[in-house]
Amino acid sequence: QVRLVESGGASVQAGGSLQLTCVIYGFSIEINFVAWFRQVPGKEREGVASIYNPNLNTYVADSVQGRFTISLDTEKNTAYLQMTAMKPEDSAMYYCAAGDAVRSLWWARPSSYPYWGQGTQVTVSS
Repeated sequence: QVRLVESGGASVQAGGSLQLTCVIYGFSIEINFVAWFRQVPGKEREGVASIYNPNLNTYVADSVQGRFTISLDTEKNTAYLQMTAMKPEDSAMYYCAAGDAVRSLWWARPSSYPYWGQGTQVTVSS
């Protein structure tokens, strides 16, 4: 029922900005968290940022604190990840995820989210 489609990945230079978009189809009141994850080859998927749907509280990983911002347009059922001051280490495949019973303490755990997008590639060059 729920399907996520992310887009906006591109190649940018260090210090640049990029916005990722996640359109959520079949979104319902039961979904409480929407999150962005990223993954590089050979490494585990890591949580980047999440947003709590009921009140739009956000959670951000230390590695992107102050640089990345997650938002959710409930009218359009669309989540965004605004990335600024990008670094080469931000290069990864970025995924959008959604869950209907995510605990805030475990927002960054991939296993908390049953719904996933297909991924969009972000490459930051120096």
